[in-house]
Amino acid sequence: MTDFDYDDLGLVAGLEIHQQLDTATKLFCRCPTSERDPGEAVRSFTRYLHPTRSELGELDDAAVEESRVDREFEYLAYDTTCLVEEDEEPPHRLDTEAREVALQIADLLEMEPVGQAHVMRKLVIDGSNTSGFQRTALVAQDGEIETSEGAVGVEDLLLEEESAQRVEKRAGGVTYSLDRLGVPLVEIGTSPDIDSPQQAREAAETIGMLLRSTGSVKRGLGTIRQDVNVSIAEGARVEIKGVQALDDIDDIVRREVGRQVELLSIREELVERDASVGETRDVSEVFDGTDSGVIGGALGDGGSVTAVPLYGFDGLVGREIQPDRRLGTELSDHAKRNGAGGIFHTDELPAYGVTDAEVEALREAVGAGGDDAVAIVAADTETADLAIEAVAERAATALEGVPEETRGANDDGTTRYLRPLPGAARMYPETDVPPVELDPSDVETPELLTEKVDRYQSELGLGSGLAEQVAYGRRMPLFERAVDAGIDATFAAGVLESTLTELRRDDVAVGNLTDDHLLEVMRLVEDGDLAKEGVEEVLSTVAADPTLSAEAAVEEAGLSGVSESDVRDAVSEVVDRNEEQVEAEGMGAFSALMGEAMGALRGKADGETVSDVLREEIQKRA
Repeated sequence: MTDFDYDDLGLVAGLEIHQQLDTATKLFCRCPTSERDPGEAVRSFTRYLHPTRSELGELDDAAVEESRVDREFEYLAYDTTCLVEEDEEPPHRLDTEAREVALQIADLLEMEPVGQAHVMRKLVIDGSNTSGFQRTALVAQDGEIETSEGAVGVEDLLLEEESAQRVEKRAGGVTYSLDRLGVPLVEIGTSPDIDSPQQAREAAETIGMLLRSTGSVKRGLGTIRQDVNVSIAEGARVEIKGVQALDDIDDIVRREVGRQVELLSIREELVERDASVGETRDVSEVFDGTDSGVIGGALGDGGSVTAVPLYGFDGLVGREIQPDRRLGTELSDHAKRNGAGGIFHTDELPAYGVTDAEVEALREAVGAGGDDAVAIVAADTETADLAIEAVAERAATALEGVPEETRGANDDGTTRYLRPLPGAARMYPETDVPPVELDPSDVETPELLTEKVDRYQSELGLGSGLAEQVAYGRRMPLFERAVDAGIDATFAAGVLESTLTELRRDDVAVGNLTDDHLLEVMRLVEDGDLAKEGVEEVLSTVAADPTLSAEAAVEEAGLSGVSESDVRDAVSEVVDRNEEQVEAEGMGAFSALMGEAMGALRGKADGETVSDVLREEIQKRA
């Protein structure tokens, strides 16, 4: 991957980090925040959403573009879904627990809380909220974090409701699940102080560590999302949404810088060629009887083929601006945004069943010469008209350089066009939720994860690797509960980090095990009612039937504790069966017989007890 002189290019970047909070209830209702399977939905309902004007009578550009394609939105509702989530009842007051966690995060980020939190409505009509807007409230401002490349300011911390989870995109609409809608979420926005891809990643890692230090954030795929704002001196601010993994952030920044550099190079060449974008037109007649399946299919269904001549663009539409993405891909993204499947353009034709003769006829129909390019869309007539206009608009911005826009992160570190950058016209006050006084005086500053690692080593005796695993792991709050309950720290850490990992590798449904299940099993061991060697089997039994208590699982697995005399009888039988080996090898036979003895007892006895008895029995016979 090409690296750049970022100082010379004038790279400026900032982060927006969205993290779900692990609270008992949602932000504006008392429904649970647990994830549900769409198959558990008990009913569904549909909505159509349209943009509304701000208090100043303005329409947001992103909302207007979203509304160009009429979509039906279906929402899956559950036995826990309430009228607030369905937008049939006004929202309740801001959740108290979520406010307290947000203030803890503000403290860790050295931010100044606002005196009152005022809830605002943010216009969103992509269907991800039943109301057509997202509710958000400013909690704190003016913080700072440190990185190895210097300080990064933290401009604002907002508390807002999470959007609905997209389940399926289908022709004419989208299906969403309401289990996620309304889960409390913090949005953290940094200042544009980041000037290298490495610093962007380090800043995100630092903020992520601080968030997890509260012990009150959700973990797992989709619970934290990073948006990255990137620009270079002659380029434009681009917001990249939905970066899921921290490992991707530096690559995303590098590739966006590369994209803007290439777009600026294309602009220079277009200016030299005195390039321009022509009028869009219907060119369906050119493709009468075509062998192209896509074009023929659209025409056969009564659709159209529309075209736009791109004068002076020959060879540039096909130029790569990111790995496997070209200027033509950018044009195609805009066509897709308006309902089309994509575009064809003359830098890649003849191909896809389009012949040389059809390409020549196409050029003639739109007045394009050898230095020009032509882009076409084949779809139903309304979609084809909308899509080719969007392509023409994007091609026109290529003459200016880099457009300001919102883009989506792809898995390979590249990005795709989503929508224009939103403006202030999409934000207005929420009149159904009263302001809330914020009092940070009672907020307890959480212990940082880095501090926990040190404490786990110095006070609890964990090794450095295990201490870090536990502190940064998803079960850290449960580990703290276990230790507070008097359970041995090393044993608890082993169960949560090693035993569960082994069970997961063996395809045990570890996700069915609740914190209470795990704590119960650890307590049984601590109380001497279950041998450590039986933990895996008991947890497997509970995972298979989560309705079982730990005690019931011990009984079902046949692992009720045995007396020392029972252990001695079992070990004696093993030694008797292997009498010749014992006489020949003495204590050298210990390892082989230990495994056999543990197998005979099937985890009913502690390994240390079995080991002591076996040594005694071998010494007697030797």
